[in-house]
Amino acid sequence: MTHIALLIGNDINNINKGTSWNDLLMSIKKKYHVQSLENGQKPFPMLYEEIFLNAIKQKHVDEKELKTFIADAVSAIQQNEIHELIRTLPIQNIMTTNYDFSLEGIHPKIKTSLVNETTYSVFRQYQSLNKNYWHIHGDCNNPFSINLGYEHYCGQLQKMREYVVNGPNYAPSTKVYKTSLIRRLQTGRQMVLQSWVDLFFTNDLHIFGLSLDFVEIDLWWLLTYRARNKFYKKNTFIKNQINYYIPKKYVKDSADKIQLLAANDVKVKIVDDENKIKYYKAVVKSIKDKL
Repeated sequence: MTHIALLIGNDINNINKGTSWNDLLMSIKKKYHVQSLENGQKPFPMLYEEIFLNAIKQKHVDEKELKTFIADAVSAIQQNEIHELIRTLPIQNIMTTNYDFSLEGIHPKIKTSLVNETTYSVFRQYQSLNKNYWHIHGDCNNPFSINLGYEHYCGQLQKMREYVVNGPNYAPSTKVYKTSLIRRLQTGRQMVLQSWVDLFFTNDLHIFGLSLDFVEIDLWWLLTYRARNKFYKKNTFIKNQINYYIPKKYVKDSADKIQLLAANDVKVKIVDDENKIKYYKAVVKSIKDKL
């Protein structure tokens, strides 16, 4: 296995015909009788909060019920040839923002995380065929872990920052080192892989299928914190490279994001192919050529 890790977003699931995020939103609004709410330009985490809060007022819905509805919907997503192609890569650590298990190709029942998280996902891991799959925004086996609203995003970020900067605060019986990640990196000791967050500082990352919108405050904070430590604090232990893949047709409209990625020490890789399957095959081939 190599010192290369992947971070994969929801777009690889869009190759299949099925329920889109917009379809899912419409289903949620219909189920909880809030169809009058407009999607407009609202950031998705805020729109989720709006839907949930209005559903509470009208139907006194429990959030776990809402997230279970979402978990059941995404559980129906079917794997495709890109999922299968990714599994052929000799890469041990695969992170994903997806809640489903299409990447694994099976539906694992038991987490292999060092910490049994119920809500947040700093350690959330499943193993399959000698690969570690890190579901960084929750998974459909555990509906309350699904990261959707601002409340959940901020709680996730709080846990991430605690792990990186101050050290995790868990019971002494756990197997997790209590020293902060940044301190362990500085001293070079206790560098056993514990969390997907570690990979952002230790492995060359390839990010694709992920829009990386600015509402992804947890990931943007992590990129910024890493870049500050590398360039401002001159921490020479940060030597890994982070790569972000984007189709050429989106480059013009993504100029702001591309500039911010460059500032945060992320290399943008432009792939010129408008066919979605061919695009992802080209991305996977580019990664394979580096192995």
